[in-house]
Amino acid sequence: MSERFVLTEEEAVRGYDARGRARAERLDRVLARRFPDVSRAELQRWMQEGLVTKNGAPCKPSDSARAGDELCVRRGAPQLSRAEPDPSVVLDVVYEDEHLVVVDKPAGLVVHPGAGHPSGTLVNGLLARPGFEAAPVDPRDPAGYLRPGVVHRLDRDTSGLLVVAKHAEAREGLKRQFSERSVAREYEALTIGVPAEGVIETMHARSPLHRRRFTSLTNAGRLAVTTVTLVTSFNHSAKVRCRLKTGRTHQIRVHLLEQRRTPILGDVTYCLPVSDERLAAIGRELGRQALHATTLGFTHPITGEAVSLRREPPADFQRAAQALAAL
Repeated sequence: MSERFVLTEEEAVRGYDARGRARAERLDRVLARRFPDVSRAELQRWMQEGLVTKNGAPCKPSDSARAGDELCVRRGAPQLSRAEPDPSVVLDVVYEDEHLVVVDKPAGLVVHPGAGHPSGTLVNGLLARPGFEAAPVDPRDPAGYLRPGVVHRLDRDTSGLLVVAKHAEAREGLKRQFSERSVAREYEALTIGVPAEGVIETMHARSPLHRRRFTSLTNAGRLAVTTVTLVTSFNHSAKVRCRLKTGRTHQIRVHLLEQRRTPILGDVTYCLPVSDERLAAIGRELGRQALHATTLGFTHPITGEAVSLRREPPADFQRAAQALAAL
């Protein structure tokens, strides 16, 4: 089934220059506003497959829109996940309905299949659950077919709350909220040293020296903002609360190390030499970074209701905190 419509001047113009001349909008941006339930990248795929025409001729995502252009759009078939269901993956489901599911991810569980982890991931476990069907993937992600419905991630060794969409409309609604920074995300961490409270605002980019690491000591990349609040101060360590305004890869770990010089206990990637062997031993016993996503709040993308969830850190985190308090 095709959808035909003629572009208005309001749709076709993205602004005006200093001389008052109209700047033409890109076609893929126009379509993204017309089809809010479809990702911009999927719309681009439709255009590349010849499913979208402008004035009867095939068009490209970067083509300019003009008032009066007639567009014809045929929806492409969704790409489905090739990740296999794995009922052996046990999940702690905190909230679930027909549109989305929120789980309390344990440390050590990878979110989706990828290099080195072809199976046994959270996504494999979700696909084995009754009522959970693979959502169409996001074509912006070259390996997206392996991560259906995933709108945000937690590092393998970070525990806590994570939401996954069950269908495309829910996925796009959640992605918009993450993009608009309206999702409430709060973490608890145990740090070596006591960090100063306050807002950390930096740029964030991949490290030029370590390909698998990121850095805030840069003028490039994207904005990263973390608010740090002290919960408890121990002897040369602390429990802190970190609220995210942005969600960059390894953001909290990078900010606590580079901007506060108080790395997360047990973090072997973003760390400093530890002179107190007692602290080092507690970190080794924990066996992972002491970071847990405690709070997740968002507007339900289908019902519009407020969803606010909280889970306390797991037993290994609690034992580490008790050990720090006992020093």
